[in-house]
Amino acid sequence: MKIGIISDSHSKVKKAKSAINMLIENGAEFIIHAGDICEYETLELLKNCGKRYIAVYGNNDAGLVQYHNDYNLVQEPYYFKLADTKFKLMHLPFYMAPDAEVVISGHTHKFHSEFQEGTLFLNPGEICMRNKEAVESVMLEISDDTFEVTYYTQKDKKLKSKTFTYSRKK
Repeated sequence: MKIGIISDSHSKVKKAKSAINMLIENGAEFIIHAGDICEYETLELLKNCGKRYIAVYGNNDAGLVQYHNDYNLVQEPYYFKLADTKFKLMHLPFYMAPDAEVVISGHTHKFHSEFQEGTLFLNPGEICMRNKEAVESVMLEISDDTFEVTYYTQKDKKLKSKTFTYSRKK
């Protein structure tokens, strides 16, 4: 299963749309937003992208609480199962215990992919381009044997990627 992951879109709705579209074009079957959504329009993009999705509240998302029942918004830490894999989703990297197979966070605006003792810790970086000159996103492909993380950067319609593969077998 291929899962597209974004975070920290803040007010950059067009950049979020571009990243979501690119992930779907590259095969994403599910979309995860790791918080700091900030804009109602970004919630609409997620809801109308044609894929199942989940989004966690970030520290800048208090204004979105009024839409809680209309969108698949969750509070952190949020545990769920997808592709026979246990996930933990949060925005703030405060619950980094390895109590799921995949732990996804945002907030730092820095891409991070690390596999430790059977747990993949993943931060897709930032959509908003606050700290970098490119929009960042991640595709996580899950198979029985591996986690394959493809880190994307988009700048001026130029897409670059780097792939990391981790063995799920101990």
